[in-house]
Amino acid sequence: MPKLSVYDLSGAQTGEIELNDSVFGAEFNEAVVHQAVVMQLANQRQGTSATKTRAMVRGGGRKPCCTGRARCGSNRSPIWVGGGTTFGPQPRSYAKKMPRKARRLALCCALSAKVAAGELVVVEGLAFDAPKTKQVASLLKAFEAVDTKALLITDGSNENVALSARNMPKVTTITNMGLNCFDILNSKKVFLAKDAVEKIEEVLA
Repeated sequence: MPKLSVYDLSGAQTGEIELNDSVFGAEFNEAVVHQAVVMQLANQRQGTSATKTRAMVRGGGRKPCCTGRARCGSNRSPIWVGGGTTFGPQPRSYAKKMPRKARRLALCCALSAKVAAGELVVVEGLAFDAPKTKQVASLLKAFEAVDTKALLITDGSNENVALSARNMPKVTTITNMGLNCFDILNSKKVFLAKDAVEKIEEVLA
């Protein structure tokens, strides 16, 4: 089982934690992770893009005058200026689905990849009493992650942590119940609350 050091908000080591091997030591499955990321990005698409076909464009009721030219039936034909659009986008759903076991495997692979790369940090007390950006900044500075993409994973909803990090463009905050492959893999440094580790293992193991 992999072991990681536990740090406080100042960057000082406070102990060690033993992680579940099936969650944080899984073999990376590129196909499953790719499918999970594609599903997440596709489900974020609104699918509201729309263009008008020749039936939707106003006008074209009278046959245009065609003296000396081709005998056109409508001036709202797609080949006319002001006409409809051929094969344009229409409102649709881009939603994709994955089996539950596959989604959980993808999360295990993403977390294990961060552990193997030394980019996952377990933090004790990742919860603030009041919104203070200075606390997030000091945490990033302690681990030399000021200029890199960072992800904060809190134990449950913690509004103060989210408010403290929301004006930092390279920092993303999610809860342990909102884990997703894209945010994990898209971050160079992942800070995981110690209290959230056990709950994550209960769900994914």
